[in-house]
Amino acid sequence: MITCGLDFGTSNSAIGVARGNTLALAPLEEGRTLIPSAVFFDYEQRGRALFGSEAIAAYVGQTEGRLMRALKTILGSPLIGEKTNVGGRMVPLTEVVGIFVRHLKRQAEAFAGAEITSVVHGRPVRFVDNDDAADARAQAVLQSVGQDAGFRDIVFVPEPIAAAYHYESTVAAEELVLVADIGGGTSDFSVIRIGPHRGGRVDRAGDILATAGVRLGGTDFDSDLSIGAVMPLLGFGTRLIDKDLPMPSAPFHELATWATINFAYTAKNERDLAALAANAVEPEKVERLLTVVRKRLGHRIALAVEDAKIALSAASETAVPLDFIETGLAAQASRPGFERAIRARTDRLHATARGCIAAAGIDGNAIDTIFFTGGSSRVPAVRAAIARSAPSARVAADSDFESVAMGLTRIAGLMR
Repeated sequence: MITCGLDFGTSNSAIGVARGNTLALAPLEEGRTLIPSAVFFDYEQRGRALFGSEAIAAYVGQTEGRLMRALKTILGSPLIGEKTNVGGRMVPLTEVVGIFVRHLKRQAEAFAGAEITSVVHGRPVRFVDNDDAADARAQAVLQSVGQDAGFRDIVFVPEPIAAAYHYESTVAAEELVLVADIGGGTSDFSVIRIGPHRGGRVDRAGDILATAGVRLGGTDFDSDLSIGAVMPLLGFGTRLIDKDLPMPSAPFHELATWATINFAYTAKNERDLAALAANAVEPEKVERLLTVVRKRLGHRIALAVEDAKIALSAASETAVPLDFIETGLAAQASRPGFERAIRARTDRLHATARGCIAAAGIDGNAIDTIFFTGGSSRVPAVRAAIARSAPSARVAADSDFESVAMGLTRIAGLMR
């Protein structure tokens, strides 16, 4: 029987195929096994949906249509029941998730040369913080999406557990590992015993000492960087002439958050922003904001900010080019400024990691290894905050974007 492991991520996704003793990730675009979690509805060719890098390229190339990204973040949020306007038709956001999952399934089946009806599906430890009912609803939605896509047998596995299975395949001796999976929308931790003599077991309940998760990830860091560095150029923090009131902050936060960008594009927003620009102490800045809304440039800002966040992992400062708004416009961003902007979030990651270790009944110094996975684990302040929870541990390797998908596929092979 052919099974698969599906890692549906906030920023990127992957799907692997387990057939016989062979485990492999399916090529999803031009031979690459990792695809941006993005869908573009092309209005010029009505009914056509583009996926991944092709979706983003169509949007950046200003093809008329609608880009949807960070789809996973709607799960467990109030947006789970919302609809979005796609070419004049109101489409449930869960349907957009389903369109993307079906695309991944088709790609895996093309790679396997057969229908696949069984999946080991990754999920964060927590879709929703401190709300078990909402967390259960989020998984139920994902299960329904999978069933509608054609999966008959669905098993959910926490993503840090899957990452541990993958890391385990690389070790020669037993270790006590803290897995830190810092994704686009959630951050998950597990404390697990691994070793070459444990890897073939299906039941690993005795090896998993603790798990913990928090709804916080790379898109939150993007939002903080956007608010701190970019949005002031669009009028965030400026004042209004009438009664010296502050400029309303809601439009800026809406545009700085991946999941809500499309909600900013309304005729009412345009009218309100035009009135605010006429009453602003710095009208030229608010006019830029109005341009962003009128020309639907929010995702281009988000993509530029994401690139800047990545650049700040290696550089002390970088520019965020915004010439698609106004010729020569750019925001300056520095690593110290970025780290100040995300300090509350990195403190929370440290507390969550420390809490996971405490829940395992051990001291942080007992951890042998920290295994980082997920793109946002490459942010230096994130790594440092988590490393403080296990000060004696070595860091296993650089972030592995595909470890969760490979681990889920490995588990799928064991469960056949």
